[in-house]
Amino acid sequence: MTAATLAAPNVAAPSPATPAGFGAFVGACAAAGQLVVQPRMGFSDPRRMREGLERTKSAVATTVGTLTIDSYTRVGAHAAARAALAEGTPLNGYPIATHPTERTRSLLDGVLDAGFPVQVRHGSSRPEAIVRALAAAGLDATEGGPVSYCLPYGRTPLAESVDNWARCCELLAALAPAPRTPHLESFGGCMLGQLCPPGLLVALSLLEGMFFAQHGIRSVSLSYAQQTDPAQDTEAVRALGRLAEEFLPPSVDRHVVLYTYMGVFPYTARGAARLLEASARLAVRAGAQRLIVKTAAEAHRIPTVQENVRALETAAATAALTERPSRTGDPADSEVYREARAFVEAVLEFGEDLGRSLRTAFARGVLDVPYCLHPDNAGRSRSFVGPDGRLRWSEAGAMPVAPYAGAGGRTPMTSDGLLRALHGLARRHDEDGAAA
Repeated sequence: MTAATLAAPNVAAPSPATPAGFGAFVGACAAAGQLVVQPRMGFSDPRRMREGLERTKSAVATTVGTLTIDSYTRVGAHAAARAALAEGTPLNGYPIATHPTERTRSLLDGVLDAGFPVQVRHGSSRPEAIVRALAAAGLDATEGGPVSYCLPYGRTPLAESVDNWARCCELLAALAPAPRTPHLESFGGCMLGQLCPPGLLVALSLLEGMFFAQHGIRSVSLSYAQQTDPAQDTEAVRALGRLAEEFLPPSVDRHVVLYTYMGVFPYTARGAARLLEASARLAVRAGAQRLIVKTAAEAHRIPTVQENVRALETAAATAALTERPSRTGDPADSEVYREARAFVEAVLEFGEDLGRSLRTAFARGVLDVPYCLHPDNAGRSRSFVGPDGRLRWSEAGAMPVAPYAGAGGRTPMTSDGLLRALHGLARRHDEDGAAA
């Protein structure tokens, strides 16, 4: 039996007549042993966007669709988006708040159903217009978060982002009434893409999921981005699932989504394929239910629809040939679990209002993202990639963790060292691919 046969398209999907949401679909697929794979695809031309959704839906894989929003819409520059459309200038995503609602509904008609849910991905710390537009078009799944869509992307004050996201959680819940179940994915496990030790990524993703639940969302996904060491990444994905069981209310549906490496991607097609395949194996072995893929074109340009489909099918085929563990939980507390739990408990000590507690934690440096230049980030933490490939703290500032005491732990990061760390995984996969 071939990998393509094993990775049949959407075999675990609920019937199109079933009123299932994004989270329910992923849960049904996971129960059937299928890893859901998803592209990050967005085009301003509705015809091209529809083609992308149709090709994603028909891929030899279990898939969900994506509408990735353009950068003008992300920052609220709707006049600029309208001007670009009027001039026929292509944008780097779908301007959902600028295209008429009926145009978006037409784009989705006959493609969106319970067997093929679609998620809106954007990157905005001011997402109200996006949430209103997606709900009007009949969609109810998106992603982001008060921290993860604030600190990496601009200068919006964290307090403002927290307020914006509180309102938008409540707005999404109100605009997608029962039997629909609105879904929010935390981007917290992907902060800055790389060089952030997993304990903090896991904690941020969980805390954002708890924030969503506190503001009325009953279906969430928690993210983690593949980093530099498969064993550490496995610890992180399992820790995220375990902590979700421990801290999220039982009434909240949840799953874990893994991102193929978000940092500098391999330059060769073979190297990129090897890294994508590694992320698919990681997702299966660690127990993630959904994988967001990258393509062989990532290091050079925006990928085409065909390149996205090829990546989806490669990931699905690899997952289908990967043996699933008999259990996905860690028999004992892992290093990542202990560190993530320390962060979560430290934040919760500031009070039950998670929005206020997150602001306090960043103001006091209890949460501190390394190499993040946002004014509300303390900027005293530093990390490094150890000889064993694991990401660790070299400086912890006021955070409730200790810097690594082993080799290289307190060595200052030079500019050359930073560049080597940023390019290390890509270089290794390119070299391994060339030798294969």
